[in-house]
Amino acid sequence: MVKTNKSLHKRIKITGRSKILKRPPGQNHFNAKDSGNATRQKKGDKTAPGDLNRTVKALVNFHY
Repeated sequence: MVKTNKSLHKRIKITGRSKILKRPPGQNHFNAKDSGNATRQKKGDKTAPGDLNRTVKALVNFHY
């Protein structure tokens, strides 16, 4: 049995339709110099690329 990778599991959310949502890097500090539009773009979780889905689901022990 494969163990769940807890560090990864805490950083993602798997939706009811099996999409993976994650927060992209580079959003926590040094944001004062960004424009308002860039700040708004950073808000919220983003959908992970399709090729990452199978790998992540295997690491977090997700059953389809």
